[in-house]
Amino acid sequence: MSHVDKSARYLASHEWVRQGDAGAITVGISDHAQAALGDLVFIELPEVGATFDKGDAIAVVESVKAASDVYAPIGGEVIRINEALEDAPQLTNESPFEDGWLFVIVPTDTTEIDSLMDADAYAATLGD
Repeated sequence: MSHVDKSARYLASHEWVRQGDAGAITVGISDHAQAALGDLVFIELPEVGATFDKGDAIAVVESVKAASDVYAPIGGEVIRINEALEDAPQLTNESPFEDGWLFVIVPTDTTEIDSLMDADAYAATLGD
């Protein structure tokens, strides 16, 4: 059974977001997603300063099974990436909601967050 962090909001494509101080949004992939992918061997993160629209492919996670796009849950500018993942992509397997986050984005429209699923709605889609 996948862990669903109650403090996060989710996309059907298994990204999670948490709003932090000053409105910045931390983004990662869900526990369900990392488990389905298996052992991650490489994560291609966006460049700091890059801007994306909601739904754009923003990163790639690669496992021994497959490569999968990560989609921008909201539009905005990337202000920080989790550099630890360059040498230790397995952090996303071990701790997807804490040490394994992917990047931080400043939203261009904070109301886009309201369209994301809460933890209960996301959990209902998993069928665990």
